[in-house]
Amino acid sequence: MEATLGRTKIVTDSSAYLRPGVAARLDISVVPQNIHLGGVTYGEGIDVTSREFLQRMAATAEMPTVSAPSVGTMAALYRQLHSRHDKIISLHISSRLSETCEVARAAVRTLLGRCEILVMDSLSISFGLGMLVEAAAEAAANGAEMDEIVRLIRGMVPHVYMIFLVDVLRYLEREQWVRPSQAVLGTMLGIKPLVTLEDGRLLPMEKVRTRALGVEKLLNFIREFADIEQLAIMQSSFSEHMAMLLEGLELLYPDWDVPVFTYGPSVVARLGLNALGVAIYERA
Repeated sequence: MEATLGRTKIVTDSSAYLRPGVAARLDISVVPQNIHLGGVTYGEGIDVTSREFLQRMAATAEMPTVSAPSVGTMAALYRQLHSRHDKIISLHISSRLSETCEVARAAVRTLLGRCEILVMDSLSISFGLGMLVEAAAEAAANGAEMDEIVRLIRGMVPHVYMIFLVDVLRYLEREQWVRPSQAVLGTMLGIKPLVTLEDGRLLPMEKVRTRALGVEKLLNFIREFADIEQLAIMQSSFSEHMAMLLEGLELLYPDWDVPVFTYGPSVVARLGLNALGVAIYERA
């Protein structure tokens, strides 16, 4: 492949949601997260698709876990890219949700400064991370310098918002986002928590008794924004509540074609099956 020294290379991890074809078109390198289920480790996006993983997860009571790529994996990728790029921005899942940023920085240290690599914490995941990665790669493709791309992404990060309606409390209990007593009582009462992304953390925001009420809360969340530039729906299965959300959005934004995508194992391993989410980028 033709050398591209001087052009900043963008690296991310598989927790980012990238629209089909974007990674290839913008030459984005994606390193897989490790997803563990039933004694098997999958490379996210390599060994299993999102839909395949959701099917396997639905067939077991076991909760999956996620681990970051190894230092060796990250260092090997950086060495490989260094032959064609002298500047790399490695933009990853929130450091408050994963050790990926820490691992990436450790990998950079093994290269002893032979390549200029900046590891950036997106404070986001899924659609939010993917949107930042795509913006960085578009800027790089258009000839932006490394420091220009960094300023662009840092300016965008505070305008990314995400909220999820969660169906199963035991995932939040495992991540220590709710206390065990709250999880037990909430499960008995059929409570569905709303979880928001705040400063890179997923935090319980509100509780509802039914998914229908949860959908109304999601719509209320969207209504709070006066100037939305991007809006997307995240889901694991097209349910009646998903249809309710889309109907509500059609009334709010009749001229918008709101994208709907299936979130990946990185999200489902943290929030469980049937979590329904909204991602917003508010115009800066």
